[in-house]
Amino acid sequence: MKDKLLSWLNFVLVADVFLVLFGFGWLAIAAIGDAAGVNLGLDLWHQLWQPVFNPAIGILMGGAILSGLISWVSRKFLTD
Repeated sequence: MKDKLLSWLNFVLVADVFLVLFGFGWLAIAAIGDAAGVNLGLDLWHQLWQPVFNPAIGILMGGAILSGLISWVSRKFLTD
């Protein structure tokens, strides 16, 4: 059960890392484009910040803490 939970959690965290990296790359390119006067979707990125990217960052941080906590508990109490 623990291994399946950790496997699922790691899969979600890897996908979430790529979503966060995509969002950061989009923000950087759109900000540079906005400074140059080219519309590269900065307004759309701002609209997606609250419903998509902000929760993705929270899930990433929470999942990393949960993964570390599960690993610590496993090492501390379930050592064979």
